[in-house]
Order: sequence, then C-alpha cells, then structure tokens
Amino acid sequence: MPLYGAPHSLEAVVNPHSLTPVLRVLRLCLHLMVAALLALAAIRAAAEHAPDTPAVIGAAVVLAFVYALGPVLPKVSAAPVAAALWLTAVLAVWALLVLLTPDGVWLAFPLFFVQLHLLPLRWALPLVAVTTAVAVGGFGWHARGFTVGTVLGPALGAAVAVAVVLGYQALYRESEQRRRLIEELTEARSDLAAAERTAGVLAERERLAREIHDTLAQGLSSIQLLLRAAERALPDRPDGALGHVRHAREAAVDNLAEARRFVRALSPPGLEHGSLPAALERLCTTTARTSGLAVHCHVSGTPADLPTPQEVALLRIAQSALANTVQHAEASRAELTLSYMGTEVALDVVDDGTGFRPSEVPAPGTDTTGSGFGLAAMRARARALHGTLVVESAPGEGTAVAVTLPTAAAVPGAATPTRLPEQAP
Repeated sequence: MPLYGAPHSLEAVVNPHSLTPVLRVLRLCLHLMVAALLALAAIRAAAEHAPDTPAVIGAAVVLAFVYALGPVLPKVSAAPVAAALWLTAVLAVWALLVLLTPDGVWLAFPLFFVQLHLLPLRWALPLVAVTTAVAVGGFGWHARGFTVGTVLGPALGAAVAVAVVLGYQALYRESEQRRRLIEELTEARSDLAAAERTAGVLAERERLAREIHDTLAQGLSSIQLLLRAAERALPDRPDGALGHVRHAREAAVDNLAEARRFVRALSPPGLEHGSLPAALERLCTTTARTSGLAVHCHVSGTPADLPTPQEVALLRIAQSALANTVQHAEASRAELTLSYMGTEVALDVVDDGTGFRPSEVPAPGTDTTGSGFGLAAMRARARALHGTLVVESAPGEGTAVAVTLPTAAAVPGAATPTRLPEQAP
C-alpha cells in the first residue's frame, strides 16, 4: 500500500506532485484515517464526560499537530535525523493517548504503515513489534486484563501492515526494473534507428561512389584520351582531330545522361532498350573506338533474362574493368566473355597488359593517386548480389577479372527476372 511514495523515503510526504494519482489518493486516505481516529477518540471522550476528557482531547490535538508536521516541514524529508525525531515525537504522543483512552489503540494501524515506509526493515520491524506491544498493553491496561482478542487484534493488524508493505515494495522493485528495462529498450531502439539511418546514408554514399567511378570518372578519362589524341593530330591532321573532338563530345553527352540517371537511381541507358549482351557489345565497340584497344565481346550459353540489378552490376563491372585496362594495363587486346551457366552467370574480362600484384593494390582512399576504388567497387557490387569476384594477375602476364553471380532461380526468395526501365540498380 504505497502511502508515502518510494520505500524508506519521505519525499512523497513533502512533495505530493511526485506521486501518481493513485498514490496521492492512498496518501490522502492515510491522513484521513489518522484524522478520523483522532476525532473519534476526542468525541468519545467528550461524550463520556470523564475526568480525563480534557487530557484526551489535548493529547489528540497535540498528536494531530505533530503528525501534520511530517508532510509540511521540508527538513523532515531532507534529514534522516529530523525524520527519526518526528517519528519519535509522534509515537510518544500516541503512547500518551493510548494511556489515556483505549480509542487511541486504533491509531496503531496507520502508524504501522508510516514506520514501515520511513525506516529500513531492520529498524521498522522491531519498531512495529514495539508499537504492537504498546497497543496490546493499552488494551490490557484499560480492560484490566488480557484476552485473545486484545492480543490478536493488534498482532493481526501489524501482520497485515507488514505483508502489504513488503508486497508493495516487491511490486515497486519489479516496476522499477521494468521501467529501467523499457528505458534501455527505448534507448536501444533509438540507437538501432540511428544506426539504420547511418547505414542507409553510407550505403547511398557507396552507391554514388561506385556510380561516379564507373560512369563519370571513366567517361572523363575517355574524354581526356580523345582530347589528347585531337591535340596530337593538330595542326597536321585537322580531320582526324575533328573526329576525336566529336567522339569526346558524344562521350560527354553520354556521361551527362549517366549522371542524371544514377542520381535518380535509374537503369543505365544501355539496358533500357536492349539486352545485356547488346549493351556489352556496344561497350566494347565504344572502348575500342575511343582508346584504340582491340576489344572483343563473346557470349556463351543460352542468353536469359536476368534481374535488372544483376544486369546493371555486370555492365558496371565490365565498364570498370575495361577502364582499368585502358588506363593502367598498357594492353593491346582485351577479351570480354559473358557466360550463361544455368543457375549462374559469369563475366570474364581478360587483357594482355603489364599486369600487377593484386595483393599490393592500396585500399580505397589510402593512395595519393586516388587508385584502389575500382576493384573495391566491383567486389562490393558482386557481394551485394551474393556473387564472387576474382582477380588474377601478375607482372608481365596480363590481368583476368572474373565475376560470378547466381541467377534468380539460385537465390532463395528472389523475384522473377523482369526488365523495368525505371527499376533502381
């Protein structure tokens, strides 16, 4: 019965706003019970016209005044010594009232709750026992003897008060544990939401980084090569220089369209109106025209429709691999092979360039030249679609990039392959 707020604290006595509505009602009921019992003792003493009537009324008034100091004085709740002195004064006046009238014995019941809530159990239980003994002694004093009722009444009242308060304290501890658990869960949910937002931001940044590397960066590199070729052709071969400039302009237009599309998360233009093999064939033709590299495209197996994300990933990986060949390999020939193998689709890009050691490729962002992003982006694309990417190379032996992706039938819960122009990669 939470009459005084949290166990062993007088804060709720002084600050009723710290209580819930139910606890305020219970606190008010306790005070009303004390007031009613004191009024009953005074009224009955006045009605009997006994010689000690003034003393009973005076003791009742003094007890009411001392009891009222607990909820009013801040020091009572702020200092344990003040609380102990207040409780001692209440019990002393109450013992005097019990000595004057048997009606004062009934005040023992609300005092049990006050003691159990103001003091730790190691002090409250002995004080409850003393209060019970005083109540039993008061009954015996006024009845000139002891009966079973005079002993069991206060004892049962004390037992009920102890049981109720102990039960309340157990419920209070359990509610506090649940409150803390709810706070922890709420905090964990907030942290999870923040982590999901951060992950979403990082995923979008990674997507944009891959798209920029595989489209704009490669396109700008092609434009640079074409303009250099035009510069070398001038002024001796103006027609050849003009052709290079036209190709550079076309590359700029294509990359502008790519930039607009990947910002809107649309499919690449090469896949909107054609199949993946056709898009790879056009990629090889464009790369050969702009770089002078001999690039050949091959398709093995029976072509099948793939989900748009897989087609986009394979096209982007092919773009990045051929761009690396043009920029770094110093190759004269490159072979691109797309293989349909039932439950898997594979893409191989092989060149006869200078090669390199894959283990020595710097991590993205750690090299001052800005290299390292291409292979990392290709691996990220393959990993996102449950595929694998293998790079085989050695100095002087060329490079082979092989990516293998499971088809929709091999991925549990995968959707039926469709070709939607507006579907995001």
